[in-house]
Amino acid sequence: MAEPQQPTTQFLTPEESADVDKALLSSSEKFLTRLTISSLRLLKQISKDTNVAIEDLTHQQVIDWFEQDGKIRREQGIDAAFLKW
Repeated sequence: MAEPQQPTTQFLTPEESADVDKALLSSSEKFLTRLTISSLRLLKQISKDTNVAIEDLTHQQVIDWFEQDGKIRREQGIDAAFLKW
């Protein structure tokens, strides 16, 4: 029997996506807006995992977090990692 999968983390909710779509922005501005909203959500997770306030995170802590998440994905499988790609 297959093991139930964890729900994947959404980096942009349908409501947020709809709000971006209806904003008076160019296509490239909408892309950057979606990326920024998604990045904020990811930074919140990194902050939580590292016990460091978002404004105090360094670029090296972000890199280290991505390395650790990649290691988890390689060693334990995609479902164990935060990022599901």
